[in-house]
Amino acid sequence: MFNEPELWDKSREGRCGISMPRSDVPRTDLDPALTGDAPELPQLSELDVVRHFVRLSQWNFSIDAGMYPLGSCTMKYNPKTNEVQAARKGFAAAHPLAGDEFSQGALKLMYELEQLLGEITGFPAVTLQPAAGAHGELTGMLMIHAWHAKQGKQRSKILIPDTAHGTNPASATLCGYQSVNIKSGPDGILEPATVAEAMDEDTAGIMITNPNTLGLFEENIKEVCDIVHAKGGLVYGDGANMNAVMGIIKPGELGIDVLHLNLHKTFSTPHGGGGPGSGPVAVVEELIPFLPVPRVEKENDAYSFITDCPDTIGRMHTFYGHFSVMVKAFAYILSMGGDGLTRASQLAVLNANYIKESLKTTLDLPYDRPCMHECVFTDKTVQEYHISTMDMAKRLLDYGFHPPTVYFPLVVDAAFMVEPTETESKDDIDQFIEAVKAIVKEAASDPDKLKSAPYLPKVTRLDEVTAARKPCLKG
Repeated sequence: MFNEPELWDKSREGRCGISMPRSDVPRTDLDPALTGDAPELPQLSELDVVRHFVRLSQWNFSIDAGMYPLGSCTMKYNPKTNEVQAARKGFAAAHPLAGDEFSQGALKLMYELEQLLGEITGFPAVTLQPAAGAHGELTGMLMIHAWHAKQGKQRSKILIPDTAHGTNPASATLCGYQSVNIKSGPDGILEPATVAEAMDEDTAGIMITNPNTLGLFEENIKEVCDIVHAKGGLVYGDGANMNAVMGIIKPGELGIDVLHLNLHKTFSTPHGGGGPGSGPVAVVEELIPFLPVPRVEKENDAYSFITDCPDTIGRMHTFYGHFSVMVKAFAYILSMGGDGLTRASQLAVLNANYIKESLKTTLDLPYDRPCMHECVFTDKTVQEYHISTMDMAKRLLDYGFHPPTVYFPLVVDAAFMVEPTETESKDDIDQFIEAVKAIVKEAASDPDKLKSAPYLPKVTRLDEVTAARKPCLKG
């Protein structure tokens, strides 16, 4: 019964799962010349539809079902209370065209969330408008671009370390900048001398992911910022990995000029599945005039949107952003408090280092040093059995774990990157560690079996080469 057919195959003439309300206007047929033939839709009963989608949901893997050790993405469990707050009628039914007078509660929440995020990151101003992390990157880079234009001389290049997130060069390119790759040092972090050599007066600045995609904290961040500032550049901080350092450090106090956050990674909104996301951007005092509009302001006890900002980069999103995500983040921060946010970072780092120490004699560990929220291994210990990182990742599905990130970051060959987050217990992490150890043993004893994994999920090993070259786009 779980070999669920497509809706078209389940369709039977005359079945109908809906009752349309009685129309209060006269019926009028559409002009066939304008509409063409009526669309052919499957005919299904309500029970057909419900069972179809429930069965499909039972094939899915989710954070509610098991551990999601997806490196560089912070796929942590999110407390359901935050979903409850976002679903409250006053928030869920709020209309973006209601106007400031009838949106005081929503505006107050957004204003106070901006203040909280500014306090957490150490910046004087924040915009909640960007819709996701990469959108936040673009917003930040547009402000850097506008700031340089205001100085009277635009620049053409941006420095991007090899340990940055992959969307960084795309965001810079959209702003007209040429990306200049900067190699990290032997310890996996930026070396000031390398940055100093590349930084010149035609370079707009640098984009730094910190902690970086190797899961390492950029220990030379202050010196790097000083070097960039000395040449008239600005420092963009990719704060997607804030889950490791919130409550521990404030990026705004390290020399960073603009920073984006991922509310859908760090501040309690489910990540993935197509959204919605939210990528607020925090800025230093000098960049406040360039923030996108509208901006939320408080005067006396009233809140309003303002648009009279001559140097603004303009609007980045229809209306203001993904409001439900903001509600969840606001509820999360208030329920956790400062001590709770700090504790979350500490546990995320503790869990990642526990995995690193537990598996470093099982898998190859290219950077054997304290990590932050994630650790990166490779498949060198199983290559002699012709087993790859992908084979190990696929086999983890049979043990009830979502595979970790593979083959990223590119600075590490055949990377196997694990981020346990702070929400996984030691019991669950120990099970993950034992599963990895069992898979490595199987690589030596039965490599052929491992190459055909997984066996237990609904969908087994796919022909990924053919899928890429001959995609089936049937819909």
